Amino acid sequence: MQTVFQHCCLLIWIACCVAIATAPTFAADQAVSFELDIQPILTAQACNSGACHGKQRGQNGFQLSLLGFDPEFDHAAVSRDARGRRIFPASPENSLLLLKATAELPHGGGRKLERGSDDYQTLVQWIRQGAPRRVDGEPTLVKVTLERDSFSLTPSQAESLKVTAHYSDDSTRDVTRLATYLSNDDAVVSVDATGVIQAGSLPGETAVMARYMNHIEVANVVIPQTEPLPPAVFESLPRNGFIDELVYEKLQTLGIEPSPSVEDHVFLRRVSLDLIGRLPTVEETRAFLDGSESETPAQRRAKLVDQLLERPEFADHWAVFWADLLRPNPYRVGIKAVMNYDNWIRQQFRDEVPYDTFVRQLVTAKGSTWQNGAATLYRDRRSPDEVATMVSQLFLGIRLDCAKCHHHPFERWSQQDFYQFAAYFSKVGYKGTGLSPPISGGEEVVFTSSKGTVSHPLTGETMTPTPLFEIAEVEGDDPVAENHGDPTDPRDALAKWMTSTDNDFFAQVHVNRTWGILMGRGLVEPVDDLRTTNPATNPKLLSALANDFQASGYDFKHLLKTITLSQVYLHSSEPTASNVADRLNYSRHYRRRLRAEVLADAVADVTQTTESFQAMPPDSRANQVWTTRVNSIFLDTFGRPNENQDPPCERTPDSTVTQALHLMNSQQLDTRVRSDKGRAAELAASEKSPEQIVDELYLAIFTRYPTTDERDYAVELVTSAENRRSVIEDLMWAMLNSPEFSILN
Repeated sequence: MQTVFQHCCLLIWIACCVAIATAPTFAADQAVSFELDIQPILTAQACNSGACHGKQRGQNGFQLSLLGFDPEFDHAAVSRDARGRRIFPASPENSLLLLKATAELPHGGGRKLERGSDDYQTLVQWIRQGAPRRVDGEPTLVKVTLERDSFSLTPSQAESLKVTAHYSDDSTRDVTRLATYLSNDDAVVSVDATGVIQAGSLPGETAVMARYMNHIEVANVVIPQTEPLPPAVFESLPRNGFIDELVYEKLQTLGIEPSPSVEDHVFLRRVSLDLIGRLPTVEETRAFLDGSESETPAQRRAKLVDQLLERPEFADHWAVFWADLLRPNPYRVGIKAVMNYDNWIRQQFRDEVPYDTFVRQLVTAKGSTWQNGAATLYRDRRSPDEVATMVSQLFLGIRLDCAKCHHHPFERWSQQDFYQFAAYFSKVGYKGTGLSPPISGGEEVVFTSSKGTVSHPLTGETMTPTPLFEIAEVEGDDPVAENHGDPTDPRDALAKWMTSTDNDFFAQVHVNRTWGILMGRGLVEPVDDLRTTNPATNPKLLSALANDFQASGYDFKHLLKTITLSQVYLHSSEPTASNVADRLNYSRHYRRRLRAEVLADAVADVTQTTESFQAMPPDSRANQVWTTRVNSIFLDTFGRPNENQDPPCERTPDSTVTQALHLMNSQQLDTRVRSDKGRAAELAASEKSPEQIVDELYLAIFTRYPTTDERDYAVELVTSAENRRSVIEDLMWAMLNSPEFSILN
């Protein structure tokens, strides 16, 4: 045993001598910092990525914080964990950390470093110095910058990014080779590990992220059309306001010609379904299409929008969008609570409550869930961290989920930010029976408690309610001050900060969500993910819409009117040779399938039949259904959220084979088409001529008159039929199964 020990000591002594003999010479005062020099290497080599040692329990017994968000933890993991076996200061080159990284010992991640490389030498020097956590006078990393943050490239052109790190002592470093890069769309522009961006072969635009130690910068890259359009193309376009000016400015830069404006019948169908979720009646369509010659087209469109915004269907239609975002599972929080919640949401739209008031009432809600529907938000989300993620996503467009466990990989939000924000909900108290799924039928009262804290999960520190960023208007607020012995609700300060006109996120996420609903795609996608690394396709337009919305007093109808009366909203969905590849800049209208409730109500209106819904009064419409627990195969087939899905619910807008098969084969739909009390039976029994019958079918289903060929063909079918009703029913069935009915152009 003694001989073996002596032999091992001899080998170590020899290794040390060899290491000393071959070690590079460093300046004596060249101290190496773990946080400034070593962690960037681990990050650049993806050692602390989610696929490697940064995963929740690490990899093969070695764990690092994800993307280096916790330097203290990482230093301990490298230098002290596993009895310090990963480093060997007596012979740094023989440290396990380096032998694995150079693949001289088996390593699942393969070779990460080459012996003699700059990164290798830095690690050797750090280990030789005793692997210190910090060095004397060590500055902190303040920010990173890009030498250029915008590029206009030709197809297949390459350019290089240059990343500079800035420190608290005013020093800088070129960290281009240690930064990591990601393109939002590799098909348009790719980027390699060295920061070289490569344009694709087709025109387009995207953003490229550069990240260095949790600091992020973004470069916007545009590949315009190779053939620029003459200025006269855009000079001749009509403009109805700032939306048109900003969209056409961007299109001119890209060399994309917009599609022409739609005809009146397309606008009528589009704006009716968008604003009230209902098809125009035959009489309404005739009146608009055959309107007074004393009015200009623009005047008739403005008049129509004003009328639609005052229709009772408006409130139910828009309440459904917010029900998706807010409405919980009734078997979790109680059926009565969900019904009150749904009624509260709908009443806000009926009363035309300004958006900022609507949000303040939700965020600060208290009282009985049987009397104040808004309080149901807190019956469903019961812990501060759950409420924080929902509120920040819905009303600020900031997704904080990642920061709950670690520094957000694509944003500036840290764990500290998350739990300070969650602390605003620390004093939400409850009285009542609580939850008891799958029944949960009891009443619960939400109130402001005098107790309640949120602690940081790593440090144990008690968090003070703190906004995610400072704005001038709310500086000096004390969210935890006492008022005459009664606890002050921190949520009041939060609501004030959120709805301040100085908080750009608040207005921007709402106008972006609304724009996405009306235009088929948000200026930012997903619509509630506003971050530096996910920039708007038209930042000027997003800012202008938000400012206009704020100036209107957060008037939702004003926002809808501004968008629907723009020339951009009038664009045809038919692509041109110039804009066929455009998916981001609204040079044409983006087609989309009708939402489940809108399509169900359209079927009811066309067939002149009603559907009976459980737990609903007779003759109720689909967009009045207050819970997804109400059975409807049709609504489920066309994308209604699953009743067990947690809000906010995002619907899948894609058309599916199941939906097509349902329209073609549904016995329920066939019964409604062939109903003795339906439109087809009524037309067949009427004194109307075949021409009049065909016109009514087209006006009712497609919101337009038939073309000459369509009229001639359909009239011939009706005229020559032995059973007029059967032919009318077949025509109606065929038209209901056409894309023109279920797709909004």
